[in-house]
Amino acid sequence: MGRRILSVRLGKTDFIDDPAALEQHLPGRQIEAVERYGKFMLLRLSPVNGGGPRIVNGDGAPAALLVHLGMTGQIAPNPAAQPCQKHTHACFLLDDNRELRYTDARRFGRLAYLSAEPLAEELRAFGADPLEVGVEEFVKQARTRRARIKALLLDQSFLRGVGNIYADESLWRAKIHPARLGAALKKEQLKTLHRVLREILQKAIVLRGSSISDFLDVEGQPGEYQRHHRAYGREGHSCYRCAALIRRAIVAGRSSYFCPKCQLAPRGCLTLALPQKTARKAAK
Repeated sequence: MGRRILSVRLGKTDFIDDPAALEQHLPGRQIEAVERYGKFMLLRLSPVNGGGPRIVNGDGAPAALLVHLGMTGQIAPNPAAQPCQKHTHACFLLDDNRELRYTDARRFGRLAYLSAEPLAEELRAFGADPLEVGVEEFVKQARTRRARIKALLLDQSFLRGVGNIYADESLWRAKIHPARLGAALKKEQLKTLHRVLREILQKAIVLRGSSISDFLDVEGQPGEYQRHHRAYGREGHSCYRCAALIRRAIVAGRSSYFCPKCQLAPRGCLTLALPQKTARKAAK
């Protein structure tokens, strides 16, 4: 924050909304604020002239660089003289002789330059932040939806920012099966879910997230919250509460990990068979 972007250098651009817009509008802008909005990062940008009254149209208007890391992306400052890592696709030279570099092997992320009105329109489609929404509003909205609760937690128009890991972890803590319908849950169950979701996200933020494969924070350090996972990725391992084997089902198109004893499945829910090696080990 506070640095000015001097120039832009791009590599592969298939994940960038309008590459030319970045090259045209970012040089000269100061990064006035860095914010999170759901799964997006927003780098709020000054007018090009760096001061004076804000102009309604053109480069003088307030704008933002919208960043989504996808599954494997990272954005971090590096010394400009340092060689770029493989899969570095965007470099923004700053006025302190560093480069803000975006790397992403799979390019599932997104970069977009958005002026004030398009940015407002973009963000209008998203729901409440899970760390800000009140319990009564959370319960009310959940009970009006016919979607399965796991799908609901992942629906960014319902809550912005909840991903697969933290949905599974929260449902395990709340003892709710991921395939249960949100509208069918009792008020007390949803209150519990609201509370544990906030607790898990707050703890995960302190521990810098979950590094399952290659996630690194802005300082280049892996997260530590994966050490506290109780459901996600633990198929075939014993439940920390009851010792039953954690199982997996596909809900909302995503692998969902749960305890079949603590989180009772609704009728007709298909649980995937344990891998053969895990099943043989469990049988022993």
